[in-house]
Amino acid sequence: MQAKTKKDRATESLSLALKNRFLPNLEYLLQGSILDTAVEHLMHRLKGLCDNVDTSPETFHDLEVCMSLRQPNSPQPVLLLRVRRALGRDAPFQLRYLGQPEVDMRRPTLVRSCMDCACTNGILDFLSEMGFRLEFEYIAKGYMFRKGRMKITVSKLIKIVPGKQQDMANEPISQSYIVELSVVAPTGQENVGEEMRVFAEQLKPLVQLDKIDYKRLANIP
Repeated sequence: MQAKTKKDRATESLSLALKNRFLPNLEYLLQGSILDTAVEHLMHRLKGLCDNVDTSPETFHDLEVCMSLRQPNSPQPVLLLRVRRALGRDAPFQLRYLGQPEVDMRRPTLVRSCMDCACTNGILDFLSEMGFRLEFEYIAKGYMFRKGRMKITVSKLIKIVPGKQQDMANEPISQSYIVELSVVAPTGQENVGEEMRVFAEQLKPLVQLDKIDYKRLANIP
């Protein structure tokens, strides 16, 4: 019998850990979008609702790369990891694992397991050596607000244009901004979802924040 490689053993260990839900934190998430022409109205609303209203919201300009690890002859990835880094700033790379989202009609938000950690700038080379391959990449540019433990981001997604410097790419994917309301909390804090639902109600009718069933979207022809 052929001996297992380090990559095979690592893949098996990762699969077992994910099935056993080893991550202690959950991300509670609501998402929506708003047209470019209306985003200023949303920004004013958020400044009035969120903390530190006397200061400008925090800005970000990040490159995000999604890497996948697959088994031979398998169409579905074993594992997806996201690597994000700030463009134009000397900041550490951020590695993020996101589990499969759970769409439970009894919960007001989408819920998924998550883990974040800071990394050195060699993380993409390391993942490639492990057998990960690029799935997609994009630039996210926008604003971040906070309301207690809730984080609200208003992001413009920008295409990666071959031949252009990443910090100079300026071709938006759509004529709208994606709006995300999220909280990362330990397992068992079910009151988080209700807190987020109440806040999302205050953003209507400018933006409808909802839990998105990604599986249904994937099945749309």
